[in-house]
Amino acid sequence: MTLNPLQIRRNRLKAARKRERKARKAANRPKPVPFVVGVNRSGTTLLRMMLDSHPDLAIPPETHFIPALNKELRARRKGDDPMDAADTVKFLVEHRRWGDFGLDPAALEERIGTPQTLRPKVVLRAFFGLYAESHGKTRYGDKTPGYVKQMGIVQRSLPEARFIHLIRDGRDVALSRDNRTDAEDMTVERLAKIWKRRINRARGQAPRVKHYIEVRYEDLIDDPEPVLKKICEFIELPFNEGMLSYHERSAGRLQEIARDLDDEDGGALRPAEERVQAHTMVTEAPRSDRVGRWREQMGPADVVAFETIAGDLLSELGYELATPEGRETAAASESSSG
Repeated sequence: MTLNPLQIRRNRLKAARKRERKARKAANRPKPVPFVVGVNRSGTTLLRMMLDSHPDLAIPPETHFIPALNKELRARRKGDDPMDAADTVKFLVEHRRWGDFGLDPAALEERIGTPQTLRPKVVLRAFFGLYAESHGKTRYGDKTPGYVKQMGIVQRSLPEARFIHLIRDGRDVALSRDNRTDAEDMTVERLAKIWKRRINRARGQAPRVKHYIEVRYEDLIDDPEPVLKKICEFIELPFNEGMLSYHERSAGRLQEIARDLDDEDGGALRPAEERVQAHTMVTEAPRSDRVGRWREQMGPADVVAFETIAGDLLSELGYELATPEGRETAAASESSSG
């Protein structure tokens, strides 16, 4: 059927309006928010410092409060006693991590405003936005390793969340974790179970979240630039060379956590010096000797113990196994899944 000139003009106008609406929608869409997650001691602070060194992106110290905030807001709404901005800020200020962020509660309350229905995304956009502005940035993200277990809750709380799961050889994770002063009760067997359970749990959640990628710590250490470019593409952020010289400013960024951290009951949990000391490696350029340390520093019995429990996941992730027990675990898993 041949269209007459009027129909052609109408179709062109309709297409132009559609493009305009699409462009306006894209312009108003919240920018992706990277969430760096992973098993503790997997290099998440390193990646935080790299991302935070981008001139447009600010990553605060670990938040930890998102699941609790989501739960509290939902419970109060269901009970016909919804939280307002003042209630919400009070809830956040009482969280033991609040002192790490350096934010003015009154400024946050003003930023939240008075929406009719206070939802987690409103609070989180206000919180992260205020933090980013306090550091002269326009974009923001988060680095809380523990969210590796709660990605679904985080996404429901902030739909623009994009998860970067940093994975490190579990034997190096165990070695690094075992060197911490609060690790007396952590046997190699327990560390292997935690490493395996948390990675598998994250991978199980991955199909149910909209945006998820896995990054290997070893690749980040070996050649950071292509890994960072991949991450920047994932979060729709132009790569910046400054991310490679993150270590030049990391010492200053660590001062945010240079304060004692209390436990849930108000008692001392971790002193300031210990909190900073746990992350001092990020003040140096990437060191290849941080990869595969378990080969030299982990006792043979501990290697056997770890691989007996987690040899199947190590193999699945592409890590070489060193013991017959580990290879047997991997083979048994492959046989059962096949």
